[in-house]
Amino acid sequence: MSDSPVQTNIDFSKPGTQWGTLDIPFSYNLSGWAKLKIPISTISNGEGPTVLLMAGNHGDEYPGQIAIMKLMKSLEQEQVTGRIIFIPAINMPAAKAATRLSPLDGKNLNRCFPGDIDGTATDLMAHYLSNEIFPIADAVIDLHTGGRGVYFYPCAHMHLVDDLEYRRRMAKAAQAYNTDFTFLYADVAGKGLLPVEVESKGKTIVTTEMGGGEVTTAAVHRTSQDGLKNVLIHLKVIEGEEKSRVDLGLPPTRWVQALDAEDYIFAPESGLFESFVDVGAEVSKDQPLGALYFLERPDRESTIIHANNDGIAIAHRGPTLTSQGDILFCLAHNVEAEVLRTFE
Repeated sequence: MSDSPVQTNIDFSKPGTQWGTLDIPFSYNLSGWAKLKIPISTISNGEGPTVLLMAGNHGDEYPGQIAIMKLMKSLEQEQVTGRIIFIPAINMPAAKAATRLSPLDGKNLNRCFPGDIDGTATDLMAHYLSNEIFPIADAVIDLHTGGRGVYFYPCAHMHLVDDLEYRRRMAKAAQAYNTDFTFLYADVAGKGLLPVEVESKGKTIVTTEMGGGEVTTAAVHRTSQDGLKNVLIHLKVIEGEEKSRVDLGLPPTRWVQALDAEDYIFAPESGLFESFVDVGAEVSKDQPLGALYFLERPDRESTIIHANNDGIAIAHRGPTLTSQGDILFCLAHNVEAEVLRTFE
């Protein structure tokens, strides 16, 4: 165990159902002694895997937070074989403020791993997860959307890890989410990601991108919640019969990837962005994907954004108002057959 200043009233070795908080010390202008309280719950019953469920890593991503809150209240102890740890809003200050970054310190939790025991509240949470929670978990499910900045076609996703047995385990868990696309992605926005930290410990990690923006449709909520339950059944931590897409009358999931820098298209200048294609659409090289317009120079011709290559528009810019350097599109491509065979 570490010397983390984060405290909790949860006894992770205790059977049954517990409700509590993770308490992180911090100070601000109106209090030199304050505690940031992050709700946490556990259900433990008999021998079995330990699965950590988290959402709100980025505060403005809400479908996963709702899915976990609903599940933690509906599951009975008898339905669990092993242990589930529920943290519906791991970045509580950001969730309450509807921001991606924590308003306490301006940090992105998903860029703070493995954390810093001498750092800010966000660093302390990353350090606590890395040293206290991840080591006792067999699997971690970290639920995301594109936040307010990006809209994704709802999908489960994963890194293409090198170890083939580990890759198969990850792929089967991601596929159990039963999304239309399952997405292999690259880290284009820096280091310190939560999935990388979990992978360094050899634990199964399932992540999602369930849409994005201010509006969440009923269909996205259903996909988020139904997929979560099916993954937990797949991991054998809750009872039930795992359903495949074939069982649901759906075609197999389509594995796509965006592993090259050119798959990510950024705004060359600031303006108002109009997308010409919806997420999930097939696009061709040099196809116009959208345009930037200029409020201060309406006489200017718009800047047309073209596809770098053939692909599937897996995600595009959310807000119309766009700054130079904002992501406009992520174009994914079918995963090659030889890679797909490594999932079997």
